[in-house]
Amino acid sequence: VRESPHIRILIVTMFEDDASVFTAMRAGARGYVLKDAEKAEMLRAIRAVGSGEAIFSPAIAARLIDFFAAPKPAAVPDAFPELTEREREILDLIAQGKSNADIAAQLILSPNTVRNYVSNIFSKLQVADRAHAILLARDAGLG
Repeated sequence: VRESPHIRILIVTMFEDDASVFTAMRAGARGYVLKDAEKAEMLRAIRAVGSGEAIFSPAIAARLIDFFAAPKPAAVPDAFPELTEREREILDLIAQGKSNADIAAQLILSPNTVRNYVSNIFSKLQVADRAHAILLARDAGLG
């Protein structure tokens, strides 16, 4: 999507969990509709994304609103004791939505070093992707 910004993506899926939605959004999806959507809703979503708008099914939109409207939880003391101080710092930046390149620039590290830290963090937290790590971090008050 970054290389071809004229391409617009609408996700049509049966998955409505937060991790799937946020992963799709980070990947550049402009819309997210559940497979069981009514025909009219599906057509409206296709037209909206095709014309450059962002659209989400009502259930997904409500969850996004709830997620962003919810007060940020207080940071949990000693959250993620398995992480080093630097790994917690990087996890906090990930939870803020920063890319590896942004983190590298901010912390004055090489992109490869950041990539290694991120891989170690995912391994220690037993998560498969950035979206899941963000959810865990935000639940612990990071970000």
